[in-house]
Amino acid sequence: MKIDTQALTTCEVAADGGAVSLGFVDATGAPATIRLTLNQVGALAMTLPGLIDKALQARFGDQSLRYAYPLASWRVEQSSDPTQTMVTLRSVDGFSVCFSIPRQQQSELGAALVAHSPPDATLRPH
Repeated sequence: MKIDTQALTTCEVAADGGAVSLGFVDATGAPATIRLTLNQVGALAMTLPGLIDKALQARFGDQSLRYAYPLASWRVEQSSDPTQTMVTLRSVDGFSVCFSIPRQQQSELGAALVAHSPPDATLRPH
């Protein structure tokens, strides 16, 4: 079943944290809700940034375009795994993503951030 939407109306988390409900108004003006399990929401969250990039590239015919979020803040903290550090990046509108980074990648990331033109920078399509 294909559902065209007019507007996203609500986003709610189940009391037990096991699911998320997304409310919307369909093309006929009727309210509807989709309920996704925590695993499904995680898979969707991993898929959406790539889909947004592909849509942007298709719309403007430019494969180099990416949807970029303005960085408002970042946080570095120790993971419960001593070989990993967690880095959370937050946008100005509250969107955030937390990455776990192994020690070797931390050093590489730090070097890349301080370099004016990272010599070993490679583009990795997703």
